[in-house]
Amino acid sequence: MVQAVAQDGAVTQTGYESLGAQHGFELFDHASPEDLALKAAARGVLMLGARKSPAGVLPVVLSSEAGGTMVHEAIGHGLEADLVQAGTSVYRGRIGETVASALVTIRDDATIPNCRGSFSFDGEGTPAQNTVLVENGVLKGYLYDRLSAMKQGCASTGNGRRESYRMRPIVRMTNTLIDPGESNPAQIVRSVDHGLFVRRMGGGQVNTVNGDFVFEVTKGYLIENGELAEPVRGATLTGNGPEVLQKITMVGSDLGFGIGTCGKDGQGVPVADAQPTLLISGITVGGIA
Repeated sequence: MVQAVAQDGAVTQTGYESLGAQHGFELFDHASPEDLALKAAARGVLMLGARKSPAGVLPVVLSSEAGGTMVHEAIGHGLEADLVQAGTSVYRGRIGETVASALVTIRDDATIPNCRGSFSFDGEGTPAQNTVLVENGVLKGYLYDRLSAMKQGCASTGNGRRESYRMRPIVRMTNTLIDPGESNPAQIVRSVDHGLFVRRMGGGQVNTVNGDFVFEVTKGYLIENGELAEPVRGATLTGNGPEVLQKITMVGSDLGFGIGTCGKDGQGVPVADAQPTLLISGITVGGIA
């Protein structure tokens, strides 16, 4: 990963790029460290000249390039069975209920070849699986390790992961994604008269008890009359997972991955998140007008 710092007078901005997969050094056949550095630097410089983000409830287009920060934070953690069983998830007792738009299907798939969150078997020896969590907006199930599965009287979904042999396995995501839809990504942008286009997301936090979240936007643009306009900085997205997921009105035919290391109970494990281009009809954008 590369983080570049750009400064112009009193204004300081950063640009971040990362690359990772279940590869050896052939990973750099796809992109070099120098390529990452140039992209990170260009993003930081672009944000120096960006205006401050407007605030309010706006339609937001999340690009597939944004990765899957939203799916990871807004719903992924809330579907981990240990949190569900502890009563600290807004999705507890909601299997069979509508928790997202009918356009949305969400999976946790540890079998994707070479993906950062993939493996052959989890930290308890359970084979990797492709688990459907939400299908056409309806909650179908949770993520289990052996302990939480035993409590529930079901089988593990292969999500018992641990940072190393020194630590106990706990329920963790792998590669979590929203399946692609049928809309052309460019058409999604053209459908918005005035809104925000998010090309890259930063960090995020979620309160799994009530589903409230906040995400940082590291690269965003205004949308005016269906076209991308000037870049903006300082934007955040704030909302409630079950509510925002039901406001997804268009799902693109593309799919983009983001990678990271997910922290929980003092342990970090490699994960990936993915989503197509999405249109959210209205979400609270924080910023300074």
